[in-house]
Amino acid sequence: MTQTNGYRLQEPSATDNEDGYPLHNPDEHGDMHLASVAEKKKLWWRNAIINCLFIASWFGFATVLSLYNKWMFSPDRYGFPYPLFVTTLHMFVQFALAATLRAFWPHHFRPARSPTRADYGKKAVPAAVATSLDIGLSNLSLKTITLSFYTMCKSSSLIFVLLFAFIFRLEKFSLRLIGVIFLIFCGVLLMVATQTTFILSGFLLVISASALGGFRWALTQMLLKNKKMGMDNPAATVYWLTPVMGITLGILSAIVDNWADVFRSRFFGSFGQTLETVFFLIAPGIVAFCMVVSEFYIIQRVGMVPMSIAGIAKEVTTITLSAWVFGDELTPLNITGVGITVCGIGLFTFHKYRKSIDSTVPVDAHGNPITSDEDVDESDDGYSTPLRDGDTLASPDSAEFDMQNPRMLFSEDEGEGDAEELRSIRSSKIRQYSGRSGTKPNGSDHPDEGVPLVAAEPGDFGIRKDED
Repeated sequence: MTQTNGYRLQEPSATDNEDGYPLHNPDEHGDMHLASVAEKKKLWWRNAIINCLFIASWFGFATVLSLYNKWMFSPDRYGFPYPLFVTTLHMFVQFALAATLRAFWPHHFRPARSPTRADYGKKAVPAAVATSLDIGLSNLSLKTITLSFYTMCKSSSLIFVLLFAFIFRLEKFSLRLIGVIFLIFCGVLLMVATQTTFILSGFLLVISASALGGFRWALTQMLLKNKKMGMDNPAATVYWLTPVMGITLGILSAIVDNWADVFRSRFFGSFGQTLETVFFLIAPGIVAFCMVVSEFYIIQRVGMVPMSIAGIAKEVTTITLSAWVFGDELTPLNITGVGITVCGIGLFTFHKYRKSIDSTVPVDAHGNPITSDEDVDESDDGYSTPLRDGDTLASPDSAEFDMQNPRMLFSEDEGEGDAEELRSIRSSKIRQYSGRSGTKPNGSDHPDEGVPLVAAEPGDFGIRKDED
C-alpha cells in the first residue's frame, strides 16, 4: 500500500479489468455486469408498466377534475364564474394534504433535507411563480378567445417543452426527436383545427402561457431530482411549491376576479349557501392533489417531454371517446390530425425504446440497474465527482488546492452527517477511478500512475483522506 499526497492507493486486484479499472465490488453488488439485450428489454417493459400505471392514475384524476370544472363553471350547471379563485383555494388544499402526509408518514414523504432560503428563492420560487402565471394567463385568455382557438394555440406548449428540455440539458439534442415532436405538433393542430376568429391579445396570452408551461416543467423536473434541497419526493415538492403558487394565484385572482364581487355573489348569500359553496370549492382540491402528485411521479421517472406526450395522448383519447360515445362531430381534417398524432406518439415511444436498448446499463446479480454518477450528479451534493483527463488531486489543506483543483472530491469539513449520507449513496453508485489521472498537484509524474484510487476501508467509498 502506497501513500501519496495524503491519499491511499491500492494495487489492482483480481477483479480489475485489463485497463486497471475494478469491474465490481463483490460485497456490494454481487455479480455486477452489463445488461444483455434481453435484460434491457425486460427492464424497459417493467418500467413501461409502472409508468403506464402512474399515467393511468393521472389520466383518471385529470378526467374527474375536468368533469368537475365543466360542471362548476358552466352557466347552465353550477355556474361559478371565478376559476382563478377556485384554483387558489385548491393550492392551499394541496399544501394542507402534503403537510399531513409529511406529519403522519415522515419516512415516506419527508426527506431528510430541506431547501435553504437561498435555494428556495432561486430555484423553488421561480418554478412556483411560472406555474401560477401559466394557469393565470391560460384562464385570462379564455375570457377573450374561444375554447377551440385556445386549444390550437396551447398545443404549442409541446414545442416549448422540448426547447427548455434542450436548454436545461434534460434531453440530449436529437434531430430525430425534433422531427417526432414536430410531427405530433402538426397532428394536434389538425386534430383541433376549426374555423375560428383570430384575436391577437388572446393569442399572445396563450403563447405566453405555453412558454411559461415549458419553463416551469423544466424547473420542476430539476427540483424533483434534487436531493440536496429535499424535493426529490413529489409530496415534498407539492409542500414547498404550493404556498408560493397559492399566493401568486391569489394576487391574480384578486385583480381579475375582484374578491369583493366574489363574496357578494349569490354563492355566499346565506350561511347554508356558503357552506355548500365552500364544500364544492374545496373537495375537488383533494382530486387535484392526487393528480399533481401522479404528474410529479411521472416527471420524476421519465421526464417532462414524455409527460407532455402523455398529455397529448390523453387529449387524443378524450376526443376519440367524445366522438364515439357522445357523437361529437369530427371533420376529415380532425380525423387526419388524430391519425398523425397517434403515429407521432408511436414513433416517440419507439425512439425511447431504441435509446433504452442501445444504452449501456450495469445491473446487479438480480437484474436491477445500478445508478451511475451521471444519473445522480445533480443530487449527490458534491460527495463524488468522476475523475477526468487532466484532473489533479490535492490535499484539502494544501495551498495549491483552491487555486489548481476546485473540483474537490471529498471535503474534511463535510461532517459526520454527510459522511453517513455518503455511505448510503455508495450502495447505488458505480465507483469512480483515476486510471487516467494520477499526477501530483505540482505536475510531477507519480510512480503509481494508472493505479485506481479506491476506499481505504470497506465502509468508505471513493477517495478518503488519511487520518494520522
